Amino acid sequence: MTNEELDPIIHAPARLRIMATLAAVADGDTLSFARLQSLIGLTAGNLISHLRKLEETGYIETEKRGAGASSLTTVTLTRTGRKALDVYKDALRELLDASNRPRGSTS
Repeated sequence: MTNEELDPIIHAPARLRIMATLAAVADGDTLSFARLQSLIGLTAGNLISHLRKLEETGYIETEKRGAGASSLTTVTLTRTGRKALDVYKDALRELLDASNRPRGSTS
């Protein structure tokens, strides 16, 4: 197995898609909720619940400006989130690399 466990917060398929999508955005830049929803393909309610979980862990930040029809909610990946995703990717690579080794091999 791996030295690092796969982060269960990121490992959920929808949250992994969210994290990967936000990681593709330049550091410090944001995506609007509507654009993220379009890219990910989740319902608004489902996306909100996943965003809450990611925000609770400090992996993302959301900001809502305005009210009503003119409101705009933006989402950004935090430094903590970017680091967590990097650790997740390394752990996943290690796990996948281990599955390609012949049985009984330790290196």
